[in-house]
Amino acid sequence: MRVLVINGPNLNLLGIREPAIYGHGTYAELRSFIGQVATDLGLDVEVRQSNHEGVIIDWIQACRDTFDALVINAAAYTHTSVAIHDAIKAVDVRTVEVHLSEPKSREEFRHRSFIEPVAERTFSGRGFESYADALRHLAKG
Repeated sequence: MRVLVINGPNLNLLGIREPAIYGHGTYAELRSFIGQVATDLGLDVEVRQSNHEGVIIDWIQACRDTFDALVINAAAYTHTSVAIHDAIKAVDVRTVEVHLSEPKSREEFRHRSFIEPVAERTFSGRGFESYADALRHLAKG
């Protein structure tokens, strides 16, 4: 199974940005963690990150012909992007939403996810393990 993992804005700053919320692990460490979990599960995973909404939408649209599933941490776009919601809805690819923190226990504006209605599952609040949960879910079928 080929899985595209998309990470949204500011995730490239992991380890620097608000470590009390997002942890001390770096983005490079997250990529390595995802790769190891994928290998253990027999998944072929590609990990990407962008701070640009249009780039993320292009990747979602293109994944339809290349990937079997999508894991997305849209970061702040989770709460603002109808366009990412629509892109996921338009492609017929299994989608799982992930978050390092628990958005629903944070500021009120983070309580609404535009991704959740078009994802089959959401895993959040477990740091890097949220990604492992998502990949295990996909590997189970």
